[in-house]
Formats: sequence, C-alpha cells, structure tokens
Amino acid sequence: MSDAPVPVWEFQRDAIRAFRFVRCGFDAQTGVAQLVYAFDDGPELIETVTVPGAPFALDEARAAAAEQALRLLHLIAGVSYYKAAVPQDIRIDGYDIDADTAALLETIYLSGLGEFAYRNGLNLHGRIAFPVGAPSGPSPLPDGTVFAKLGAEAPPTAPPTKAASLGLREHALVAIGGGKDSLVSIEALRAIDVEQTVTWIGGSQLIKACAERTGLPTLNIGRQLAPELFEYNRQGAWNGHIPVTAVNSAILVFAAVLLDADQVVFSNERSASYGSMIEGTGEVNHQWSKGWAFEQAFGDHVQRHVAADLKYYSLLRPLSELAVARQFARTDRYDAHFSSCNRNFHILGERPVNRWCGVCPKCHFVFLALAPFMPKPRLVGIFGRNLLDDASQVGGYDALLEYQDHKPFECVGEGKESRAAMAHLSERPEWREDEIVERFAREIRPQLSSAEQQIAPLLIIDDEHRVPAVVWERLRAQLAA
Repeated sequence: MSDAPVPVWEFQRDAIRAFRFVRCGFDAQTGVAQLVYAFDDGPELIETVTVPGAPFALDEARAAAAEQALRLLHLIAGVSYYKAAVPQDIRIDGYDIDADTAALLETIYLSGLGEFAYRNGLNLHGRIAFPVGAPSGPSPLPDGTVFAKLGAEAPPTAPPTKAASLGLREHALVAIGGGKDSLVSIEALRAIDVEQTVTWIGGSQLIKACAERTGLPTLNIGRQLAPELFEYNRQGAWNGHIPVTAVNSAILVFAAVLLDADQVVFSNERSASYGSMIEGTGEVNHQWSKGWAFEQAFGDHVQRHVAADLKYYSLLRPLSELAVARQFARTDRYDAHFSSCNRNFHILGERPVNRWCGVCPKCHFVFLALAPFMPKPRLVGIFGRNLLDDASQVGGYDALLEYQDHKPFECVGEGKESRAAMAHLSERPEWREDEIVERFAREIRPQLSSAEQQIAPLLIIDDEHRVPAVVWERLRAQLAA
C-alpha cells in the first residue's frame, strides 16, 4: 500500500472542460437541501439551503412537486459555480431534463450573466447548452436520502408532462430585501387581507430588523455557498454579477411547496426590464432576472413542471419606480428601518449605524425618486444629508439621467424617470436652488421636450403582470389611489 500523498486538485480555469450537476438531495427531518456540483473530476462543491419548519411530511403529490422544485433550484443555483470557468460542456449526472427546462436554463444563464460577460470580455452566445434526455451519471438519490424521508415514494426520473394542482392553501411567501419596494408589496397585501409570511434568505441583520418591523410572520431561509468557490476566486476564477433573483425565486418556490403556500411574491417594478444601453455593445441589463421576461418564463415553467396552483409573480410589475416611491412615501412606518443601499450588505457590516452610504447609485436614485413625494425634512432625515445639494455627486446623477453616461449597473429606475423627477424638483422652491437640481435646470433641462419633464404619465398603472386576478381586482384600486 503506497504512502504517497493524494494529489491536490488545483483549479485551472482555462483547462477545465466540463461543469457537472452532480446531485441534489433533501433531508425532510432537518430541512436541509444539498446542491452538489463539480468541475471535471474535481472535488464536490456542496451548497446547502435550509428551510425552517422541519420535519416535513408530504403526501405523494407534494413529494413529487418538491422533487421537481429541488431539481429546478439545483439547476438554477449552479450559475454561481458555472461562471467560475464557463466551460462549454455542461453535464447533468443522475436525472434528465426535457427541452422546455433546457431552454429556460439557457435563457437564464445567457441573459442573467450578461453583465458578467460584458465586464469580463466574454462572449457566451452559442456556448451554453444544457443536455436534454438521459442523465450522464449515477442516480442523484443515494440510499436513505431525500424523498424516502418524506414518507412517499421517490417520484419518477422523468418530469411530468404537466404539473398537477396540489390544493395549496391561500398564503403568500413575500420576499423582503430591506428596501422600499418589498415593503410596499407587504403593506399592499396587508391592506387587502392576503395572508403572508415575510421571507428572506441569508443572515442580514438589517433585513431581519426590517422584516420584524412589519409585525407579520417571518421566515428566514439559510443558504451556504460551497466554500471552495471563494478559493477558486483567489485562484483566478471568472467572477462577477449573477442573476441572484432567479436563484432566490427558485429557493422560495421550493420552500412554498414544503410549507403549503400557493403564492411566491417578489417586488420588481416594470423598469427592471430595461438595461443599460452601451455604445458598441447594446443593452446589458444588470437586473435581468428582476425583469418581465424572466418573470413570465419562470412563473409559467413552475406551473407546468412543479405545481399548477403555485403562482409566482411580482406584485409591483405594473408600476414604475416613481409610482412605487409614491406608494412608499404614504407611511413613515419604515423610515428608520429600510435601506436600499447595496453597500450595506457588502462593506458596512451586518448592522451599519448609517443605513445609507450616500455615494452609490442606489442611494442617488432612491433619494431622487422619493423627493417629489416626500417633505424635504423627512427625506433628508432618512438619509442624514441632502444628496442633491452636493456638487461631488454630479457624475452619479448624470449616469441616472443618462446624460453623457449610461445607466449604472444597478437596480435603479429608467433614465426617463430620473429626468422627470429632476424636472419636477427644479420647479419646487425648496429644491430648485440645490446644487444638482440647479445645474440640471441650467444645463440639461433645456435639451428635454416638455413631455420628458412630466411625472404624471410615469405613474400610470400598466396591464402587463402575472398578479392573480383575484388579488389584482382588490389591489388595483389600492395602488391607483
């Protein structure tokens, strides 16, 4: 027997040939799902997702739906790992997928990695192809795992031609991110008496405090990325933005089946469908998986493949960012708790003293979007400063206005919304002498048509959405008021 050390597998980005979806499994006793991936014959990359409420006991139909939801999650969450090397060979070990699922995944990976590809100088067109048909490896369900523990037989390998209705109870899992948009959705659903659980993924104390402020039932789902991914990043992996909302949507759909809820609700407004127009490249949408195209494709797929009565939708899809801001301004319940500043979640720690950095695109846009609908002292009190009276912020606001720059790679409104809001403020005595507003009125506004300076047309409610009819009938009047 040799005592020679086992060679350590090294991540060599450009030498990797294949990305593998190794297996996925769920322990109903603990509520922990495992999503397992690998590059070539390298070590397993194991991500875990933990859904509170275990142990889970599902009947045969719910077990089958949970298995389909788990596989969909496995396939979508793989984008976090695939991007490290973007190999052309994609393999699924242990279960097969149909052409419909492959087409959805190819769209999510290609469009959802659009900004990632642009920033890294990569062309992913024609590179991403998911295999349709027979699996390329062993079963993903080793003895004693997953759906054997649900008290039901494991569902067949092939997905059903059409998902059945499960008789899910009328209840919404509402995603909260700590910002204004999700709080508008939560309050709108509360006003029309829709039962809901405020749901978030991960350990953010800021989001937790905001969720608790609602006074509603809460659900905190755990997600732990494979630690090897961070080591791969240090070893030269491709890195960058992924379609996080697509991953979170798949997590909440899986949780909804386990928890017997018939709605998964996000809060993406219609401007999320529009990206940054970059000269020589075209449109690149930072928030593609918050857009209408993803919502339609994913929501329809869930009802075809997971459960016919599980409805996935964005409650705010019919609204512009300015319309959402107007709704949020109607209550001060969350003034001291919400934050749309993404830097809080990256560099300021879990519970930053100041919830707004004041220099990022999200801070710039939220301040501008709320200004037309909120008394100035209240808005300045929320942010701790007046961002529109700071000459150093000119460049940031020019990007929002799409003036001599493209829209930032951030979850912000369209340029026309920023231009209309700024034009509105330039006519308000309390705002028009502030540095940014005064400069806009002098230099930019004369170049705009009168139509581009009007807020009212941007507040009109659209008819393009997936909100269930029974909810929308009660909701429309609420949002139009």
